[in-house]
Amino acid sequence: MSYIKEPMNIEKRSFEIIEEELGDKINDFSDSEKPIVKRVIHTTADFEYADLLEIKNNAIQSGIEALESGSKIYCDTKMIVNGLSKNVLDTFGVTAYSLVSDEDVVKEAKERGVTRSIVGMEKALKDEKTKIFLIGNAPTALYTLLENMGENKPKLIVGVPVGFVGASESKEELTKYDVPYIRIKGRKGGSTVAVSILHGILYQLYKREGI
Repeated sequence: MSYIKEPMNIEKRSFEIIEEELGDKINDFSDSEKPIVKRVIHTTADFEYADLLEIKNNAIQSGIEALESGSKIYCDTKMIVNGLSKNVLDTFGVTAYSLVSDEDVVKEAKERGVTRSIVGMEKALKDEKTKIFLIGNAPTALYTLLENMGENKPKLIVGVPVGFVGASESKEELTKYDVPYIRIKGRKGGSTVAVSILHGILYQLYKREGI
């Protein structure tokens, strides 16, 4: 059997196919937006994301500046943390973390009768070095961020929680704030989508050989 075996060549060919199938639609996106939409489609194999992706308030440049300054990244799931390229983040002195599984967060959430995502976000907002927020799972995390960020606004919010209860609504709420954001309209999204969006920005700074 004949098939592509090298990881970089598989990814490169995937991006070529995506651009071919997008056709003229790819021209709806700027040069800095194209890597993001292609990575999201690459991750999901779902071309509808080309219509659902929304990038506002200079989000890409703001995210780049935050990464270059060594901002910390708060993630609403461990899956996002584990999915991000640690080697590349280390190059910029960037740390990604999640608090939802911490013992004190679990305990407080149980005592208050709220989600761990709420408590974790509240604690993350107390860290002034955390300027990027990746939310792929919990609408309550996004709502909490919007309710409590105050004047110390994030440099980038990736709001892509997936699901049926509050997911679409929380992302719609995000549009009411003057803050750099990237969101997926409607119910779709998820941790892997959040990772692909951040990588779509990160790999504009860090060029990998063969891609």
